[in-house]
This record gives sequence, C-alpha cells and structure tokens, in this order.
Amino acid sequence: MSTVLYPSPIFGPVHSRRLGVSLGINLMPNDGKLCSFDCIYCECGFNKDFRTSTRRPSREEVRRALENVLQKMTSDGILPDVLTFAGNGEPTAHPQFKEIIEDTIALRDAYCPNSHVSVLTNATFISRQNVFDALMKVDNNILKLDTADDAYIKLVNRPASTDYTVQGQVANMKKFNGHCIIQTMFMKGIFNGKDVNNVKPEYIEPWLRAVAEIKPRQVMIYTIDRETPDKELRKASKEELDDIVRQIESLGIRATASY
Repeated sequence: MSTVLYPSPIFGPVHSRRLGVSLGINLMPNDGKLCSFDCIYCECGFNKDFRTSTRRPSREEVRRALENVLQKMTSDGILPDVLTFAGNGEPTAHPQFKEIIEDTIALRDAYCPNSHVSVLTNATFISRQNVFDALMKVDNNILKLDTADDAYIKLVNRPASTDYTVQGQVANMKKFNGHCIIQTMFMKGIFNGKDVNNVKPEYIEPWLRAVAEIKPRQVMIYTIDRETPDKELRKASKEELDDIVRQIESLGIRATASY
C-alpha cells in the first residue's frame, strides 16, 4: 500500500490542484492518522493501519514552526498563495484549533498579507462553537459533503460518530450563511462488494438540493488523484465532472472541478 503521511506541523509548500502554491499546516502527529472519518479513498490510508504513538503539536509549536518557515520564504522571495490546514487527519479536532487559527491569521498578516488561510475539514466538529467561530475567520472554509445519502456516507466516509447525519450536517453548514465552500469527491468502483459510484442521478440530484439549501459561495468537486487504500476505486471522468459543474452553476453557485 502506498500511503502519504505528512510532516508535522508544517509541510510544503506543495502545488494544490485547487488552491495553488500551498504551505501545509498539519495539526496531527507525523507518524500516523487521527481522524473522525475513515474514508476509503484517503491518501493517508485507513485509520487502523496508521495508529499514532505521538502527540499533536502544541499551539506554540505550530506558531513557532510556521513563523520560521514564513521568515525563510520571505527572505527567498517566494510566498505561498495559501496557508492550508490539512494533513494526517481532521484539523478542527485539535483542542487549540481556534487559537492556532488566530495565530496563523496574525502571522499571515505580518509576512504574506496577500495569502489566504484555508481549512480542509470533514465538518464533523462544526457544531462546536469554538470551531464554528474559527472557521468564520478564515478565507476558505472548505467543508466536505460527498453525498446527501446517509448510507453512502457510512460506507465511504465511515464517520466515527454514530450521530452523524446528512440532515444535521446540512443544518450546521447553513449557519455559515454562505461563508463556506463545499468540497465533494466523485468516484466509481466497488468497496466490500458494494457499488460506490456517486456519479449517478440518484446521488447527484439530492446532493444538488442540499448544496442549494446550504448556499455556499463555491463548490469544489474532484476525483481520485493518488493511490487509495482500497484498490477497487476508480476516477470519475472529466466529462462527468464537467456535467456536474454545469448543474451546480445552474443554481447560481460558482463551481470548479479537479481531474
């Protein structure tokens, strides 16, 4: 199994298909995963295969490491387009997430004021007030919603919480009043003998209704780009993604696709 585990707390910069030159901020340990989802397509592998034996970086460790990298990038004359919270698990699970966001915004303003702060989140903790407040402060609050079907979520995203429901997630996403970006993976294939092709009208149509209800400022759709822990998964086609983009745009919502 080919797996990507990211250094912690800072990695990159890397070129992101969706965000440009991205300096990564990983609030998880660098020796394994800590995630409230266990997605079958995750490039970091299945949770059970990559248990961590170390702790998360502290707020001060993140702040100091980020400032050191930004100082070097400034002296080199190369600045990031975006500071992106991502890595080996769910960033909003960090107990000091709100404070780390505040530090990051202050450092961005000091060293690279034209850069954006982005958070890639599976949205499982957006009902927490401190997480919600922090996400309201970032430029790109990117929330995952792979479908509007609870059974599909349980099969593909495999949330740790038994309380997760699409209806509850949509209700929480609406509270951002448009200050959010919806991110959705479209793919094909088989997992545990079940079809996981969500590029079908039976999945796309209710998902579009959920998107229309949330009213995000943008939707980012994408497909498999790197090796996945399950080997029976396949990419959605460019034509399929382009057709979904057209349907999103017909709702008056900006959309992009990464192939």
